[in-house]
Amino acid sequence: MEKLVTGIGGIFFRSQDDKALALWYEKHFGINAVQNYVPWEQEAGPTVFAPFKANTDYFGNMQQQFMINFRVSDLDRFLGQLKAAGVKMDEKTMNEPYGKFAWVYDPEGNKIELWEPVETA
Repeated sequence: MEKLVTGIGGIFFRSQDDKALALWYEKHFGINAVQNYVPWEQEAGPTVFAPFKANTDYFGNMQQQFMINFRVSDLDRFLGQLKAAGVKMDEKTMNEPYGKFAWVYDPEGNKIELWEPVETA
């Protein structure tokens, strides 16, 4: 079968204050706010698409229907920047054979996963 889906073209979700939240993601994650009309250009890399059971506690809040996982190049440095900026974060981190993980929360309480993949040669 010919592969016609080539990647994720957008992530859309509800927000209590869409403009403020878009600016928060732009400030802390470098993702262009939609009001700029300039799409965020990502680096090529792996993307995991994984439905979870409805009762999972992996996302934290049971009301949260999805969780975004961002690939990062230097997790420790990025966490230091976010901490200095007062971003809420989990104290827990994970080191797995396929990379390092940490979790932070946006101002509306959405849990965000950060992943530094293991470099492959």
